[in-house]
Amino acid sequence: MSLALPWAVISFPVPLSPPPLPSKETISTATSNLQALPRSCSPIPGTRRGRMKPLGAVLLAAGLLGMAALGEQPPRPEEPSRTCFFQMLDSMDRDFCRGDLEVIYPEVGDVGCMYVPKCHQYRRRISREWGSPRVRYPQAEKGADLRTGDIKGRVLTDYVRPTPPPRSGYHRYQLRLYEQPAQVAIALSPQEWVSLGAWAMESFVKQFRLGSPVASTQFLTKYYED
Repeated sequence: MSLALPWAVISFPVPLSPPPLPSKETISTATSNLQALPRSCSPIPGTRRGRMKPLGAVLLAAGLLGMAALGEQPPRPEEPSRTCFFQMLDSMDRDFCRGDLEVIYPEVGDVGCMYVPKCHQYRRRISREWGSPRVRYPQAEKGADLRTGDIKGRVLTDYVRPTPPPRSGYHRYQLRLYEQPAQVAIALSPQEWVSLGAWAMESFVKQFRLGSPVASTQFLTKYYED
C-alpha cells in the first residue's frame, strides 16, 4: 500500500476546461522551444495540441512512498554508453498519464510518463541539484501561464526534490491538474501546516470539490547510486 505525501500544491488562475480524459494518452518528451535535449539523448515523440475554456486550476504533486508495483517490466538495463535512452512507463503506470501535462527539468526535458535514466547523472541532479520543474499544460489557451510553464499563483507547499532512499527501488512522483471551482478558496488545515504527513489527497480533493483531474502524469526514479 502506498502513501501519498504532498510534493507541491499550487493554486493559480489559468484557462482550462474539464473534458473527459481519454482512457490512454501518449505523453510527449518534446521540449520544442522550451528545452533542448542533449545530442546523445533519444526523445520520445508524439503529443497533441488544443484550446480550452477559461476557468481556474489547482496543481497537486505528490510522491508515493514505497516501491513501484511488483511485476512491472523493469526499464532497459543501464549500459556504459554515451547514448541516453528514455523509456516510457509500462502497464498501469502509463495509463495514469493523461492530458499532455509536461514536467520539464533542465537538460533532460519532459520526464512525464518516463523512467528517469541514470545517464548524465540525471537521477542525482533531480534529487540533489535541480530546483522545481517547469510544468506546462499545452491545451491551456494561448497566453496562459500554464501553457508556457511560467506559473504564477499562491503556493501552499514548497517544492521538495524527489529523494528515494537507497535500495528501495523505483518511486512514483505524480502531478495532477484540477479545475478550481469558482468562489472556492484552496487552503491547508492547521494540522496540515504543522505536518505534511497529515495531508490526504483524497480528502483534499473532496473537501474543495475538485472532481476528476483535467490532466495527470508521473515519472519514476530511484536512488541515483543504485
